[in-house]
Amino acid sequence: MAAARAVQEMRTRVVLGEFGVRNVHTTDFPGNYSGYDDAWDQDRFEKNFRVDVVHLDENSLEFDMVGIDAAIANAFRRILLAEVPTMAVEKVLVYNNTSIVQDEILAHRLGLIPIHADPRLFEYRNQGDEEGTEIDTLQFRLQVRCTRNPHAAKDSSDPNELYVNHKVYTRHMTWVPLGNQADLFPEGTIRPVHDDILIAQLRPGQEIDLLMHCVKGIGKDHAKFSPVATASYRLLPDITLLEPVEGEAAEELSRCFSPGVIEVQEVQGKKVARVANPRLDTFSREVFRNEKLKKLVRLARVRDHYIFSVESTGVLPPDVLVREAIKVLMGKCRRFLDELDAVQMD
Repeated sequence: MAAARAVQEMRTRVVLGEFGVRNVHTTDFPGNYSGYDDAWDQDRFEKNFRVDVVHLDENSLEFDMVGIDAAIANAFRRILLAEVPTMAVEKVLVYNNTSIVQDEILAHRLGLIPIHADPRLFEYRNQGDEEGTEIDTLQFRLQVRCTRNPHAAKDSSDPNELYVNHKVYTRHMTWVPLGNQADLFPEGTIRPVHDDILIAQLRPGQEIDLLMHCVKGIGKDHAKFSPVATASYRLLPDITLLEPVEGEAAEELSRCFSPGVIEVQEVQGKKVARVANPRLDTFSREVFRNEKLKKLVRLARVRDHYIFSVESTGVLPPDVLVREAIKVLMGKCRRFLDELDAVQMD
């Protein structure tokens, strides 16, 4: 029985010890364990696989993906970071820039501003095309000149009172429709995601006058095209109390974990610790600093239960980004199958 439990733990748990991590590698491949049928079966996969949405708002999404291997989970993460397309500033035509920000630095800053535009409605610009069209390019104009405020108090030293337009924000970027874009996109739909991003600071007499061309691209080509501020995953924590923990030890154990992980209850007049919500734990492994408590707890992670966190830059909702990532992965699989069919035909 003990041997069977050890095998099951090796197959399903990544165990965190005081000085190392055990069972890191996936071992449930066919023939590795006697008595286990680990051959891949589609029906079994469909039965065990599930996706549970835990939290969803305008810019962030947390969901559980259960029943997959680390390779598939990491593929989703990498696709979200690098292969879901967005629109970003690619070319900046500087007509006048007398600010202290050099043209190259200013162009780089503009490129990193997230643009609120659905990339699915645009095509990739052909390599070598100098002039964009309404199907592959968005155009923005930035024209700001700083002047003195004639109504400012004489003894004032506040730049906000002394100067007009001394701070250049993304709200100063004006969309210039190309072709029939004004008919396709209602006013206000094509814009920077945030209107309060500071681009540069000016002083009286200084001016920025430029034209921006936004094109469709992917994060693999440049980080400015990445649609997510972060996309990460972690394995679901699994915390087991090997023995009852009571009294002051229960309070001490609760302090060793993140708030909400260990709950202390009153049972027949005694304080008793129990695992309330292991999901909240960050695995600081603080419990291993306590000589008495470290022998009473087993820290592990569920091998095939991934907690995904996706934070959008605001270009598209996070749930849309995940669906687009799935489409990209499906396209890769189709291309791979087509390659296999072509090899077999040869």
